[in-house]
Amino acid sequence: MNFSFHPDAEIELEQAINYYENIRLGLGFDFSTEVYAAIKRAISLPEAWTVVNGDIRRSLVSRFPFGVLYSIESNGIYIIAIMNLHREPNYWQERKENTREEIDRGSDTVLKS
Repeated sequence: MNFSFHPDAEIELEQAINYYENIRLGLGFDFSTEVYAAIKRAISLPEAWTVVNGDIRRSLVSRFPFGVLYSIESNGIYIIAIMNLHREPNYWQERKENTREEIDRGSDTVLKS
């Protein structure tokens, strides 16, 4: 199964990796490994994770206060946000409205697991 990122989710991931890497060398790599593990869990059991709003689900990231917010699409999962759980909880809502539009345009990054 494939997964793809909303452009803003990809930026969030990069920023969080850089943030943790600046705290301690290698911590950004650890963070990215844990995010990828959360994505793999979402791919393997896409309907098992908590529904946070409508068809948006959240797979928690181990060791870090983050969640991977995604929707289940016909070609895989679409990652809407790499959400810091200490941040404003609904900041990603406007992305949800544009999800189908973004997928149709193909403007996101598509990766295979």
